[in-house]
Amino acid sequence: MIRKPSRADARVKRHYRLRNKISGTAAKPRLAVFRSNKHIYAQIIDDTVGNTLCAASTMEADVKAKIEHTNDVEAAKAVGEAVAKKAAAKGITTVVFDRGGYIYQGKVQALAEAAREAGLQF
Repeated sequence: MIRKPSRADARVKRHYRLRNKISGTAAKPRLAVFRSNKHIYAQIIDDTVGNTLCAASTMEADVKAKIEHTNDVEAAKAVGEAVAKKAAAKGITTVVFDRGGYIYQGKVQALAEAAREAGLQF
């Protein structure tokens, strides 16, 4: 009998493969994306120290006020803009993009493009 691994397990496996190649430093931190069934999250992380420098999600009041639903492409765009603005306030201009094992389309792509338009370079 063929047993197919779950989609969540396959995503975690892809994420571990990506994380072997991608690492954030103080000069160029990592922009990590996570999607749940209800929300989307983005963090900028310095992996050398293990600190989250700034974060944004659809659970925050200022982001939630701009959007109708918390888990669609428009919500991802709002989170991308919010995390880029917070990064700019901390003096972060360049990051390494960590898509978290998700394919680069839809919400992940919208978040990345919104962050780029708001001033982050990657």
